[in-house]
Amino acid sequence: MRSTLLAAAAFAAAFPLPTLAGSDDNSLTVAFAREMDTLNPFLNTTREGVILSRHVWDGLVLRNQETNEYEGNLATGYTWIDDTTLEFTLREGVTFHNGEPFNADDVVFTMNFVADPDNGVNPQRNVSWIKEAVKIDDNTVLIMTDGPFPAALEFLGGPVVILPDQYFQEVGPDGFAAAPIGTGPYKLTENVPGESLTLERFADYYADGPKAIASIDTITWRTIPDANTRLAEMLSGGMDWIWQVPSDQADRLAATGRHAVVNESTMRIGYLYFDAGDRYGDTPFDDVRVRRAVSHAINREAIVENLLKGASEVVHSACFPRQFGCDTDVARYEYDPEKAKALLAEAGYADGFKIPFAAYRNRDYAEAMMSDLAAVGITPQLDYKKYAATRDQIQAGEVPFAFMTWGSYSINDVSAITSTFFKGGIDDYARDPEVIAALQEGDTITDPAEREAAYSRALNRIADEAYWLPLFSYNTNYVHATELSFTPTPDEIPTFYGASWN
Repeated sequence: MRSTLLAAAAFAAAFPLPTLAGSDDNSLTVAFAREMDTLNPFLNTTREGVILSRHVWDGLVLRNQETNEYEGNLATGYTWIDDTTLEFTLREGVTFHNGEPFNADDVVFTMNFVADPDNGVNPQRNVSWIKEAVKIDDNTVLIMTDGPFPAALEFLGGPVVILPDQYFQEVGPDGFAAAPIGTGPYKLTENVPGESLTLERFADYYADGPKAIASIDTITWRTIPDANTRLAEMLSGGMDWIWQVPSDQADRLAATGRHAVVNESTMRIGYLYFDAGDRYGDTPFDDVRVRRAVSHAINREAIVENLLKGASEVVHSACFPRQFGCDTDVARYEYDPEKAKALLAEAGYADGFKIPFAAYRNRDYAEAMMSDLAAVGITPQLDYKKYAATRDQIQAGEVPFAFMTWGSYSINDVSAITSTFFKGGIDDYARDPEVIAALQEGDTITDPAEREAAYSRALNRIADEAYWLPLFSYNTNYVHATELSFTPTPDEIPTFYGASWN
């Protein structure tokens, strides 16, 4: 970490960057590591895309981070008519960034467009529950679900945003991705692919919704893949805000007196998965004793204490602990390398084995786990790639063992994680009929207590069979100029429309 900081400082000294006006001209410069594949909110699967979506578009509702209640966003009210029908009363006087008025036609168009699988929404699970939408009048719509789907409001308050029907149909999906339009507190005014986006405060944003009217006039959103470069620009004054900063670097930045550091938990968890369903082929993981051995071999507490630090914690269930339906009272695999060796010997692997091991982020975490596994005789052969390549291999059944993470698209419901990976889809490496049935029940019944009971059965079965080893929750260090007022939230979506210069 010290060498990284020295390299960053040397970079800053060798290539001095101009100090940005920041508070002087009410602008904000932020940096993210990854470029978005597309600016279409229904095709973008990156965390950066989720964050951009929250600024440029609005959904019908928005979950309050403190109360977990759903507040009206583009809608002012909603009612469950029956188990599969939601009625929304829409907010009046709202316009899109191009001046197009918002009304029921936009909601009906959006819902019916994204509900059609031929339109390629990615990921489909965000919209596959939508059957259709029907206009009652300009300010009233019905949204019908494809069977009971009690998590509908959570998705309508997150990834399901509203598109302008007239503009979208005029320019088509490609034109919309090139020049997107929303109703959100910021409008996109410039896109330099691979380099930057420019967001300007939308002067006509409505005043009485759950999102704040933006205070900062202009946001320059830069894509800087190299961590040293991001750090150097922060040190030189060329950047006002960065995140996902390692703890040692964050502490040193805070020591300058020019940078504030805030650590916040996130909904992202790390996990190890095993090919227990023979998608990859015959492996030692066909034996539950081997899966349990790996689970006992990993010192998760040490990884949290020494590498993640901050607000992270060890996780035992295949979900984020504070999501609805996440039963944390499941089988636990404490660090016990001797027990791991005994289980391996019992399963016929006293001499250990070699196994391909995929990962896409946090190489130091992966290497720490590999060291723990080596201590009990297991030799993981690391295949470290970018996320998209690793994901594609996993979904094709080509990876028997992997360290992965999942942020649930900030959906506060178990259906956004456990059902994604254990309901028989392309990410399911267990294919357990008992788990699939329990998740189907939890995803479709409306009584909250019955949902929790169904999810509990699934999560306990997953833990008992060690289909996953849940590892830990993530935290994020946010670093920003001390003059900037910025408050992070646990959903891992920084909201710059709530930021301001002191």
